[in-house]
Amino acid sequence: MASPKLFTPLELAGLELANRIMISPMCQYSADEHGNMTDWHTIHLGNLALSGAGLLVIEASAVAPEGRITPGDVGLYSDANEQAMARTLEAVRAHSPMPIGIQLGHAGRKASCQAPWEGGAQLSLEAGGWQTVAPSEVPYQDDQRPPRAMTLDDIEALKAGFVASARRADRLGFDLIELHAAHGYLLHEFLSPLSNQRDDQYGGSLENRMRIVLEIFDAVREVFPADKPVGIRISGSDWVEGGWDLAQSVTLAKALDARGCSFIDCSGGGLDPRQALDVGPSYQVPFARRMKQEIAMPVIAVGLITEPEQAEGIVFSGEADAVALARGMLFDPRWPWHAAAKLGASVHAPKQYLRSQPHTLKGLFG
Repeated sequence: MASPKLFTPLELAGLELANRIMISPMCQYSADEHGNMTDWHTIHLGNLALSGAGLLVIEASAVAPEGRITPGDVGLYSDANEQAMARTLEAVRAHSPMPIGIQLGHAGRKASCQAPWEGGAQLSLEAGGWQTVAPSEVPYQDDQRPPRAMTLDDIEALKAGFVASARRADRLGFDLIELHAAHGYLLHEFLSPLSNQRDDQYGGSLENRMRIVLEIFDAVREVFPADKPVGIRISGSDWVEGGWDLAQSVTLAKALDARGCSFIDCSGGGLDPRQALDVGPSYQVPFARRMKQEIAMPVIAVGLITEPEQAEGIVFSGEADAVALARGMLFDPRWPWHAAAKLGASVHAPKQYLRSQPHTLKGLFG
């Protein structure tokens, strides 16, 4: 009997994944004040690394201190960040063969905020916040402190920050890098005409608004080993009239495809609080479906993918090459096990857990 498509291998630029389930990057807001991982990350990532998924991608890691969403965000901009991350990775890798990637990003105008469980509001300078930066002096919300518009020197420093973090990621042995150009953070802010009102080579036309993303991709690709994937997460649309949309996303994806981008992870929204969308099962899968029609690189679908049959349908029908789960994995950290059981597939489990295989599911754990 053929294995369900969800549980067949997938190759991303030389990296072979055992199946087509990716654990999305998920901010934990639990680093120390210097952006260093803590024991929480060891517990959290260790748990997810035992799930049987094909790939685990670590949360958005800031390439500069001011690029953190909150003071508790993870960074990869200092030696101390790198050392703390190395300790976590050593513990996780000792007990899991799962490939591990990292998402690199900068929060831009959406930085300097409280953790979600504290309300998520922008932190004042007096309360430990900092001056944010963005393509233009346009705040995310009208009542927020305006960001400082980035100079050309700032842009060069940003590119250097991504390169330095990519070098650190290589030293840490990460299998993959995902660039974060979605959810209203800095690279997405450059892409969208709603947040980018520049009149230089980084603003105005679509070609100019895409420029920084393509330059950062090229710079990271140059310093990260050629046999390891470098991909990207984008928002397929701002869901606001006059903003970033699917047609522009396709143009960006084609430019990245031509540059050798290893995969594209298609999410949506996050740039403008006016966004209007209907949230429901698979609500962002149409972005992936369109990308599959337009580009050659592997496409990853996201968006309330919660059921095994739903995920299998997405990859079996060719709407995407893989699916990425976030909140669903937090709710059910053994989701791949349960999906394999339901679909009649096999999945990896640590030797310490082999005895948990139900007697009615012989072969579930390979």
